Amino acid sequence: MMSFGVAGTGKAAGRPATQPRRRALAAMLSLAILVVSPGCGDKNAFVPPPPPKVTVSQPVTQPVTDYFEFTGNTQAINTVQLKARVEGYLEKVFFKDGDRVQKGQLLFLIQQNTYEAKLKQAEAEILSQKAKLFHAKTEYARFTKLVAQKAAAQTDVDNWLYQRDAAQAAVMSAEAQRDLARLNLSYTKVTSPFVGRIGRRLKDPGNLVGAGEATLLADVDQIDPLYVYFTINERQLLEITQDTKESVGAIIRKDIPLYLGLANEDGYPHQGSLDFASISLNATTGTLTLRGVFPNPKGLMLPGLFAKLRVPVTHNKSALLVPTVAIGFDQLGPCVLAVDDKNIVQRRAVKLGTEVKDLTVITEGLKGQEWVITNGLLMAIPGKQVTPVKASAPNSEPPPPPAPGGQLKKAAP
Repeated sequence: MMSFGVAGTGKAAGRPATQPRRRALAAMLSLAILVVSPGCGDKNAFVPPPPPKVTVSQPVTQPVTDYFEFTGNTQAINTVQLKARVEGYLEKVFFKDGDRVQKGQLLFLIQQNTYEAKLKQAEAEILSQKAKLFHAKTEYARFTKLVAQKAAAQTDVDNWLYQRDAAQAAVMSAEAQRDLARLNLSYTKVTSPFVGRIGRRLKDPGNLVGAGEATLLADVDQIDPLYVYFTINERQLLEITQDTKESVGAIIRKDIPLYLGLANEDGYPHQGSLDFASISLNATTGTLTLRGVFPNPKGLMLPGLFAKLRVPVTHNKSALLVPTVAIGFDQLGPCVLAVDDKNIVQRRAVKLGTEVKDLTVITEGLKGQEWVITNGLLMAIPGKQVTPVKASAPNSEPPPPPAPGGQLKKAAP
């Protein structure tokens, strides 16, 4: 009984053990089919993106003009403070504040009756002294004849000679007083010494002016033409004199043109000329003060304005130019990005020269056959490949007219 029971138990337990194994094997086969089945289709592969497109162009060659650039300030060519030169009450004002005035135009009128009376008094004194002179001359002539006839003493002749000469001196003094009275009367009319603009009046009618002092009435500026003052540093000055072998005064006399632009203007639309240089440098700043003069017929430029200036120094110099947008700056200095024959981006260090409109002169770093990246610079990385798209040649600006005389050399940047 024991052996049968054991045998029967073992046979019954074997069936349930076999079924789980079959189920596990079926699950493993199903998983393998799921894993292997995608491999039977197309194979996935990584495809790199194409190189970025950039616009490239070659430098252009054209004649350019080198120049110095400065900053300065405008100043009136003449400035006068109108003051009361005689004492009296201010009667009238004949202008509006800020008016444009003409030379000789009446601006202020000071009380005149006092000075008219003094002029009449001086003229009356002349008549009185002339009468005394006539009497002295007559008596001198009479006593001279009487002395010849021995009918008068010589002392009488000498006395009338003295009276005659004294009367002549008195007449001259009276005439001088008349001229002074007439001059003081003219000072009651304050006129403009030149064509210009007058500021606001500093005294109103009814005020006493010129009482013990020269009372300031107003300011007048002549602004046509207009001065512009600026400075040149010592290094630039020495290069100019060394190149020309001439003094600063001789260079100024060559009527070198000067171009000016205001803070709100593009370029340098105003043309003038250099007309003055200081006789010595400022020892503190190491600069020499220069002055240009510019026509200002419409009065658009006022004294005290900031001005940017350009002085041409060499003309028709052949140079390479690239668009200014193609120039970048890094820790090593200015540079451009160029594409070689394998479309690989390369960094080219350059030295910059004159700016001509939207182009910049390249003095060193390029030969002219390079293809320079002008658009898409953010996608161009040195050492990486790009897809260049060639652009047409950039437009350029003709150089300004040459200066008569004055062949100067531009200082190195």
